[in-house]
Amino acid sequence: MAEKHQILGGKVHVYKRPRSAVWQCSTYIEGKNRRVSTKEESLAKAKEFAEDWYLDLRGKKARGELVAETTFKQAAARFVKEYEVITAGERNEIYVRGHKARLRNHLIPFFGEMGLSQITPGSVQDYRIFRLQDDPDFKPPSRSTMHHEVVTLRQVLKLSIRHGWLAALPDLSEPYRASAKVTHRAWFSPEEYKRLYTATRANIKRAEGKAWHHSAQQLHDLILFMANTGLRPDEVNRLEYRDVSIVDDEGTSETILEIEVRGKRGTGYCKSMTGAVMPFQRMVARNDPKQTDLLFPADHKKQFNRILAEIELKIDREGNRRSLYSLRHSYISFRLLEGADIYQIAKNCRTSVEMIERHYAVHLKNSIDASAINVRKGRL
Repeated sequence: MAEKHQILGGKVHVYKRPRSAVWQCSTYIEGKNRRVSTKEESLAKAKEFAEDWYLDLRGKKARGELVAETTFKQAAARFVKEYEVITAGERNEIYVRGHKARLRNHLIPFFGEMGLSQITPGSVQDYRIFRLQDDPDFKPPSRSTMHHEVVTLRQVLKLSIRHGWLAALPDLSEPYRASAKVTHRAWFSPEEYKRLYTATRANIKRAEGKAWHHSAQQLHDLILFMANTGLRPDEVNRLEYRDVSIVDDEGTSETILEIEVRGKRGTGYCKSMTGAVMPFQRMVARNDPKQTDLLFPADHKKQFNRILAEIELKIDREGNRRSLYSLRHSYISFRLLEGADIYQIAKNCRTSVEMIERHYAVHLKNSIDASAINVRKGRL
């Protein structure tokens, strides 16, 4: 429970948030609740600050300087209303729900009654401290979680600027922290990938005559399909048979798949490796599909995780958990290992060169040119 005290006949409240060392004060004046941090750890000094602050507010009210200000809670309500309408069909529904949940569960309880001008770099840092120390019985939020919450906060403040409720965006950067470590995303090395598809092929044989035989076949082809196309799992889930064409590529003189991709980046196109052709042909023969049928209508996540656990590939050497997304990471890494052009890889995977350089290229030994490093000056 927060510790609370009243001064000036109950007109001002002095209180301390759970696990916070400094005192806060609040009052209701000119039609709204106002609060501020005293930045004092001593209760006596906090009461002196609160009294001076309240009397200053009374003086501003008498001079007509105390104008009602839009609160963060009001701005957040407008943001939710606008964001759902403006981004309809352009943002994943889960992403939109994430903004709403972060506002409802964390941001509004802390900033809700504050006027927008009161949201300063200091108050944002108070929020970070509050979130990290809020409840000792629960694991503190990860750096990624805190980042997403600050992103939502920034979106609300930007909306406030557009509506003229806020003059400028405060500095929301995180002080004291060093840059986050860039780690290689979980992938399968060529040897590990061979172990994986060998295991799923053996899984098909074990399933012969059983109810899950078809599912085992689909999983095997899903793994080969993803590792040879680099598609994201959500893109694969949306694929219909009419989106895939078998073509003879003029540039390589090979038979490949041309795929019309619908996913997080809108509609794009992908040209597969030759290894994706046979799995696709097997699925067509096995499923006798209509053009509008999904390639992979079932969820193979549990079966995939079971196989990974059996062959001890669920966790990589850095402690990262592998998932179906790791097959996309493997595709990109394989292409880099083979010396493919990084711009063409980015284009085919509907991502940026910067993302590939940050998460893939810096971790692969053949992306470093030894001849350019091991240079020796000739002796005179």
